[in-house]
Amino acid sequence: MGTSIDTDADDAAAAEFHEFFEAHYAELARLAHLLTGEADAADDLAADALLALWHRWDRVRNADHPVAYARGVVANLARTRIRSAVRERRRIALFWAPRGGGDGYAVDDPDVSAVVDVQGALRRLPFRKRACVVLRHAFDLSERDTSLVLGISVGTVKSQTSRAVAELQRLLGPDTPAAHVHVAVAAQRTGGSQ
Repeated sequence: MGTSIDTDADDAAAAEFHEFFEAHYAELARLAHLLTGEADAADDLAADALLALWHRWDRVRNADHPVAYARGVVANLARTRIRSAVRERRRIALFWAPRGGGDGYAVDDPDVSAVVDVQGALRRLPFRKRACVVLRHAFDLSERDTSLVLGISVGTVKSQTSRAVAELQRLLGPDTPAAHVHVAVAAQRTGGSQ
């Protein structure tokens, strides 16, 4: 009783989700790549985010901004992945740290000399600054949309974006004006070069 109605509703929801998936998967994978700096992890994070959306699809599809919600899920998953990686690096550093005798295995900031491009500089930013600059400049989101994705105020988006651009300029060199930083971040989105 009511089985055909439920089946029709389930089919409609599945078709609607499939359309959402096709329209936004690549964008979510690019966002994950820019936030984590890991191309291999990007597809996994986008897939995990879409799986989470599918489980909540009845609520998500009725949301005011389902794409913003999806971006927020990707941002949260990326944040979790980054935190896990940082914890793992700390464990490894503690393992290899000299224990009194100085065995020569300690490594201080092995990535500093490798920061030569925008993606490397993006990885050096704290998550919130990186997320703000990526969403604002690479994805051309408004300050309001960025605040919705990250769950922070518009004022925080403005200040974090400004500070992130200044930090990118510092990391990339004094001759890198803000316009070049914007172009370089946007090029990361499209896979092109400056």
